Amino acid sequence: MELNSIVNQFIGTNNYNISPITDGLINTTYLLEDKDQQKKFILQKINHAVFKQPEIIINNHIIVNQRLENGNYPLQLIKPIPSLAGSFIVYDDHMDSWRLSSFIENAQTLFKIHDQASAYESAKAIGCFLNAINTGDIPDIQAPIPDFINFEKRITDYRNSLQAADVALIEKASPEIEEVNDLLFLPQHWIEMERNNALPRRIIHGDPNVRNILFNTDFSPLAVIDLDTIMISTLLYDFGDIARSYTNTTNEDDGSALKNFSPSIYRAVKDGFLLHLKEKLVFKELEHLDYAAQVVIYIQAVRFLTDYLNGSTYYAIQYPEHNLNRTRNQLKLLKGLRRYLKAD
Repeated sequence: MELNSIVNQFIGTNNYNISPITDGLINTTYLLEDKDQQKKFILQKINHAVFKQPEIIINNHIIVNQRLENGNYPLQLIKPIPSLAGSFIVYDDHMDSWRLSSFIENAQTLFKIHDQASAYESAKAIGCFLNAINTGDIPDIQAPIPDFINFEKRITDYRNSLQAADVALIEKASPEIEEVNDLLFLPQHWIEMERNNALPRRIIHGDPNVRNILFNTDFSPLAVIDLDTIMISTLLYDFGDIARSYTNTTNEDDGSALKNFSPSIYRAVKDGFLLHLKEKLVFKELEHLDYAAQVVIYIQAVRFLTDYLNGSTYYAIQYPEHNLNRTRNQLKLLKGLRRYLKAD
């Protein structure tokens, strides 16, 4: 009944079909079909635990879409749809917030990079998106998740978890703790660059995972989606996260992988990312791409390990060692990258 009320506030009819989409990791998502208009939409309940101010992500989305519409952006846009009362957010009786977005027909999603071609096309789509939104002055983009890319805080949180963790957890994770501690030097240069404002501030996607790209039936990119993590930071983060998520040849929670880094996919990722951005990036950004890939992978390992030591309260787990296996996987990925870059 409550869901029907939300739907009515957006499309004003009971003549609709609705079905859950279970691919998302954060928000509760439905495919909504208005049978009167014969149109489809995406209906989402925004996760307040992650996005405490839903208005921010809607406003950021609108600002970015305006930039894309005013440029020569070749991909399609996902557009926020206002309710019949003119609001982009509708609240239910529990004060949960809901939004409606446009739907792109005949689109499909990849959940894993399979080869160099899909890596290149996916990274190229993100690079095209970033190039298009980073034109002119920086607009009034607000942070949807405070301290999301505050690596100094991530390290502090990790150290605090070591102090407070149960002895049994520390013993279980002792090899991973030793490995993380040996690499604590790695993010320090990044932290210093941020402190000194040494990197250009740009609009970034914040979650450039391949799941956030829609493809047509020929697997050419149609749209870059999920703009909830749009924020102002350094483009090095987006490149680092692309490298982290695209080059991993195993599942992220495979802790037994002996080798999971793909050098050929890494080269394809870099080529695709730079196709539209090479002329825009300054020398300091270009020279730190390989470094950024290492740091972002390392910080993700730190985050998984921190959550494990805290009792797995942030990331959803399916078994007690889930976050520890995720940590092992990221550390193995980092080792492969550093071996390829001859950084070890």
